[in-house]
Order: sequence, then structure tokens, then C-alpha cells
Amino acid sequence: MKAIVCTKYGPPDVLQLKEVEKPTPTDNEVLIKIYATTVTKGDCELRRGEIPITILLWLPMRIAVGFRGPRKKILGQELAGKIEAVGKDVKLFRKDDQVFAATGFGFGAYAEYICLPEESNGGKTGIVALKPANTTYEEAAAVPVGGLEALHFLRKVNIQSGHKVLINGASGTIGTFAVQIAKMFGAEVTGVASTKKLDMVRSIGADHVIDYTQEDFTKNGETYDVIFDVVGKSSFSSCLRSLKNKGFYLIANPRLSSIVRGKWTSRTSSKSVINWTASQRTEDLIFLKEIIEAGKLKSVIDKSYPLEQMVEAHTYVDKGHKKGNVVITVE
Repeated sequence: MKAIVCTKYGPPDVLQLKEVEKPTPTDNEVLIKIYATTVTKGDCELRRGEIPITILLWLPMRIAVGFRGPRKKILGQELAGKIEAVGKDVKLFRKDDQVFAATGFGFGAYAEYICLPEESNGGKTGIVALKPANTTYEEAAAVPVGGLEALHFLRKVNIQSGHKVLINGASGTIGTFAVQIAKMFGAEVTGVASTKKLDMVRSIGADHVIDYTQEDFTKNGETYDVIFDVVGKSSFSSCLRSLKNKGFYLIANPRLSSIVRGKWTSRTSSKSVINWTASQRTEDLIFLKEIIEAGKLKSVIDKSYPLEQMVEAHTYVDKGHKKGNVVITVE
């Protein structure tokens, strides 16, 4: 089968299209023919050998992903496709089922085929669910990573109708889903993005938008019930000042200082800081499927590339200009 292989860390051109052995499912696995996958910021960081995590977890994460090059040579964290074969113990899926999936730390979505377990093992080896009936493979492939992260954080804060929620980084993989999920929960949503992305953020439901190149949202006098910092670059102190009493500050990509200060803030004030990422659960992926089919959530796709143009796709995402998701089609 064809796959994009990454044998060492570096720029996009370390990615090579190669013929590799097609996997065979074990008794509890399904073999999925992949029709679409994505390139996320996290994929690019892994390709470069960057570990966007605190110093305390740097060594175990480096051991997990590899020192000189990725331990898992085929990258890719999410996909959509059709089941081609099932192991003898599989009961939940059948051949020809259309599915979407997150791959967990096994990665492997940059290929024509992948084997994933029928049921989740805490998300470490991937999760699979039936694809939303009203989406294309490309649209479905863009859901798991951003959708699961956004859902995880926003469920932590028990949003009530009328709550004011600010999403910093509203135009990205996580942010586009966070805007829509917060709206679904009844919030009044403010999305922060760059000038060229504001119209898109409005189009997915944001009540207000802020152009971060023109205005610092922490200095306009507004306060919020929830601030969700997807990009993790805002001033910790300034964000706390922009929170109402009993408000929540969510940080998707925390620095060590933010984790330490967050614990102290949560213990000594009425404001709470939440900064740990989601564990992937099949039931959450199924929930996303259901709200997509109900018309309450949709993927935002910026560009689409064939598998053979993976280098170009990574080059584009590296520039930091994407709106929503960049999709890879696999034929």
C-alpha cells in the first residue's frame, strides 16, 4: 500500500511517499481503507520533532514519540474511510461500514489502510465510530482531533444559556468546533482570530469577533464566564482579569508556568483553570456524530490535497494561515 513515511525530524520534505506492507487486522481489529485524513498543527510539530508540552513531561513524551525520528513512521491522527475486513471477534462493525476515527498515539492515518481496535483502550490505540451520514469522507476526517478536544474542555465548565464565552484561536482545528459547541450549549460566543479569518468565524456562529492584530481582548474591559485559549499564547494574568468571578480559564496548550499558576489560582480564588487535554473516548466520537447529523456541527475545510502532495500540505500548515482544517484525500 502507499503511505507517507517520516524517518527523521525536519522540514516538510522529510516526508516520503513509499510502498509499505498492508496491515492485517488481529481478532479484535478492523481494517479500514482510508479515503481522507488531515494535516493538523500537531502533525507538523511532531514532524519537526517539537514536543509542545511541559518540561516535566518532556522526557516521557520524547520516549513515546522517538528521539532522532518518529517512533511511528507513518503520521496522521484522524481519518475517515470504509471497513474492508474485520477480525473474528469484532461485533460492532461489519465490512463496508463507513467510519471515522482518531488514531491515538499509534498515528498511521497517512496511508491507504490502517488497523484499529473495535473498542477504545482509553484512546491510546485509537477509537472508531460510524461516520455521520450527512458528511463526506473529507468532512468526517476533519472532526475527531478538534471536535474531541473542544468537547472535552467545554463540557468541563457546565455552560448555561447566556454565558459569555471567548474562544482565542477560533479559526483553527479546535477553535472552529469550540465556537459551534459553545453556541449549541447556549453561550454568547466571541471568537478571536486574524483579520482574514473573521468572516469565517462569524459564519460558524460567533456572535462577536475580535481581530487580534488590531485589539487585545484582555484590554477592552469585557469580562467572560469562560475564556478558552486554544493557542495558549495569551497572558495568564490578563486572562484572569478578564474572567468573571467563578469563571473558567481553559488552556489547550499550557506552558509549565500556566499549569503551576493554574493549580494555585483554582485553590485560592473563585476562578478555575483547566489545562489538561482530552482522553479519547468512543462515546464522545459518537456524540459528535449525532450532533453533526442533527445539523448542529460542521467541519470547516480550508484546502484539500491528494496524498501525493503531503509535503505541500505540511508546508501550507506550517505557515500558520489555515482556516479550520487541511484535508488529504487518499485514492
